[in-house]
Amino acid sequence: MMLQARYRRIATVAVTAVVLVVLLLLGTRVPVPYVALGPGPTLNTLGTAKVREPDGKVEERPIVSIQGVPTDKTSGNLNLTTVSVTDNLSLFEAMGMWVSGEYQLQPRDRVYDPDKSTEEVQQENVAQMTGSEDDATAAALRFLNRPTKLVIGSLTGGGPSSDVLKLGDQVIRVAGTPVSTSEEFATAVSKAKPGQPLTLDIVRGTTPMTVTVTPRRDADDQNAGDIGAQGSVVNADPALKITYYVGNIGGPSAGMMLSLAVIDLLSPGELTHGKFIAGTGTISDTGEVGVIGGITHKTRAARDAGATVFLVPDGNCTEAASDRPDGLELVKVDTLQSAVDSLNALGQGRPVAQC
Repeated sequence: MMLQARYRRIATVAVTAVVLVVLLLLGTRVPVPYVALGPGPTLNTLGTAKVREPDGKVEERPIVSIQGVPTDKTSGNLNLTTVSVTDNLSLFEAMGMWVSGEYQLQPRDRVYDPDKSTEEVQQENVAQMTGSEDDATAAALRFLNRPTKLVIGSLTGGGPSSDVLKLGDQVIRVAGTPVSTSEEFATAVSKAKPGQPLTLDIVRGTTPMTVTVTPRRDADDQNAGDIGAQGSVVNADPALKITYYVGNIGGPSAGMMLSLAVIDLLSPGELTHGKFIAGTGTISDTGEVGVIGGITHKTRAARDAGATVFLVPDGNCTEAASDRPDGLELVKVDTLQSAVDSLNALGQGRPVAQC
């Protein structure tokens, strides 16, 4: 009997050990279908970033570089903010991040489209950032009343415009209506009746011309026209060159802060008034500020970096205020104009709209 009891104890210990090993392996090596969202890098758009060149050398490069025209002196910070996404988490890693209180777990398919590969998602993020940079430039130049022009920014292969328009064609009028922004262009095209010729007055190179496109039905509105082309507002001053370096940051949410940096560099005075300002928000070429995701992670990252003021898109105010870091003033903005006005008011000690 004693021998049998001993064997049972040994068997129990062995089974327990096997179960523990299996659980340990599962907990440390098998990925869970979740990602962890947390505070990401924050960059001063008025400053520089370290860049590793192809030859291996590390150099400092301006986040926003303006060449060809005089720029004004700046001080303080206009920091763009980001959200970090940690993927391929083990069970134990996910639990540790959740317990820390610094991270938020989300089902992976809410962050990464399950129908797209990791490479496709990365390409999409890069494309969104490029579009955001273009809109940031357009919004800033329009705000400063500097020369801009509306051009054909993209064409759908095989679409109604593919054999008529060319990338870079400047668009002056659509059906006789003057257009100067991508929104005006889209609205004028959508009003066209499918199947009926639509005239566009354009400039190709230096040659003015009138072309005709026959719209098809819009996929989302059968009564609206679609010509398979999108407009984009670009710089029209050949002497001015604006470039951005944000490293591997993707997505559209840095638009407003990049636009503010351009304005600060190209206008007299200092938007920051020496303060550490951070913020987030998409930007349109007309200067409309749009909502973003992960606002509480961004405000925490900004405060940790030293920011005392955070520019929050109007639509994100409720969420941002629900978890405001101590010592961080949340300023509500809905347009580029309201952001500039708020920064000037802060510098002069006047009240601003708060979240």
